[in-house]
Amino acid sequence: MSNTAKFKSLLSVSLTVFALLALWQLCCMVFGIPEYLLPTPLNIVERMAQDWQVLLRHSGITIVEILAGFALSVGFGVPFAIIIVYSKYFSRSFFPIMIGLQCVPMISLTPLLITWLGFGMVTKVIIAFLIAFFPIIVNSVVGLRSSEKEMLMLAQSMKASTFQVFMHFRLPKALPSIFGGFKVGITLAVVGAVVAEFVSSDRGLGYLQLAASANLDITMQFCVVVMLAVIGLIFYNLVGWIERAAIPWYRAARGGE
Repeated sequence: MSNTAKFKSLLSVSLTVFALLALWQLCCMVFGIPEYLLPTPLNIVERMAQDWQVLLRHSGITIVEILAGFALSVGFGVPFAIIIVYSKYFSRSFFPIMIGLQCVPMISLTPLLITWLGFGMVTKVIIAFLIAFFPIIVNSVVGLRSSEKEMLMLAQSMKASTFQVFMHFRLPKALPSIFGGFKVGITLAVVGAVVAEFVSSDRGLGYLQLAASANLDITMQFCVVVMLAVIGLIFYNLVGWIERAAIPWYRAARGGE
């Protein structure tokens, strides 16, 4: 994508967001909606400027939980996907079990984790890990299995070792799918960390929103939502930037998208 196309895309998004915020502000003013029901964008900006230290302090805690949970999901998900692809036993036994376990809402395990691990940060990290783990391992397995049989047979006919086949054929082919799983995983890690803070925490953005809800502080709740949206967008785009740096050939193959 050329610089001109990037600028046009950024300008289009910015204008759309500005128009929606202006419409929101106008509707609140025209219909006289009180702030305790629906604050205007200006009310939210003013409150964020007023309580920026509180928001940053709680954001830092949530960010640590998100990154720790995501790192665990990557650290366990990708190696486990490799084992599933190369081991028929794990592919036939453990993978179906994992898919079945995914049907269980991970948040329902929170009371058990609290009983076993307490109310500390470890519980929130594990919940973020459990929620982000599944899309990463599934995308990794799909990507590692996407290599054409003819290509693998050609590599074997050239006396390539299993490691060489993995590094030069399977892994490059799988990287787009793996990074797709990372993008989904990092956003789900945000969800997991915040939901865990709803249930068992005395700090973090989830706790701050819960406290604001108990105090009927709608403006602060919107401030937390804005912070979570910003954090999620930053992490998502960071993963996208790493993807573009790691596999530039894939971007070029798609016409520089």
